[in-house]
Amino acid sequence: MRNVIVITLSSILVAFAYNFLLIPHEILSGGLSGIAIMLGIITPLNTGVLNLLLNLPLLILGVMKLGKRFISYTILSVAVLSVSLYIIPIYKATQEPILASLFGGVIVGVAMGLIFRAAGSSGGFDIIAMLLSRKRDFPLGTLIAAMNGIVVAASGFVFSWDAALLTLVSIYATGKVVDTIHTSHIKLTLMIITNKGEEVKQQLLEKLHRGVTIIDAKGAYSGEGRQVLITVITRYQLADVKSTIKETDPKSFVNILQTTEVMGMFDRGTSK
Repeated sequence: MRNVIVITLSSILVAFAYNFLLIPHEILSGGLSGIAIMLGIITPLNTGVLNLLLNLPLLILGVMKLGKRFISYTILSVAVLSVSLYIIPIYKATQEPILASLFGGVIVGVAMGLIFRAAGSSGGFDIIAMLLSRKRDFPLGTLIAAMNGIVVAASGFVFSWDAALLTLVSIYATGKVVDTIHTSHIKLTLMIITNKGEEVKQQLLEKLHRGVTIIDAKGAYSGEGRQVLITVITRYQLADVKSTIKETDPKSFVNILQTTEVMGMFDRGTSK
């Protein structure tokens, strides 16, 4: 429920940033939302409707490639954002385009970072970036910014190159804030002490593309046999992993450490 609330409020915040800061100055955001903004400006169609239609193919891809919880949260975010863009009126909150670009990008970055930390995404290029960041160790915000070059070019050709530069400022600010909040490229080492080692291991292997090492142990006070599971994950996976562990063994003890460097095979789907 906490994740649902965070994703809902963050998606509404993105819509306010679009309609109050970016759209009035013909400044685009990144990804498919930026394309939806552009089409909404030059056509009679509403930006919210366009955002929903453009995201449908990638949402289908997400259903096939990503976890059910992640794609459910993403569908929620896309739906709330599209409805909010339709309902919230367009209002020019500032007369200065550079301020609109910078603060619009920062606000969108904060909201998107919170959505990522809640194990979801705002759809569009985020889904592609999530898939790439799972396979290659790249910062998520940098990946999104790199894919947004086409949005900047489109802004220059359709509106003006001043608008394109302001769009670039907005996208850059969004990417930097997302990396600061989300930090998906940061690795975490989990040591899970549990009486249900096989059950926890099976759940982790089904939901993660990571290796899991199991060590037999014994409680010093109780003398009971236990198992220690060790795995390394990325920061964006932590919310799902914590939820999985709580569901499988609420009495387990988990120690979470930030990892400086990883050597060897990081992506792995079987235990070792």
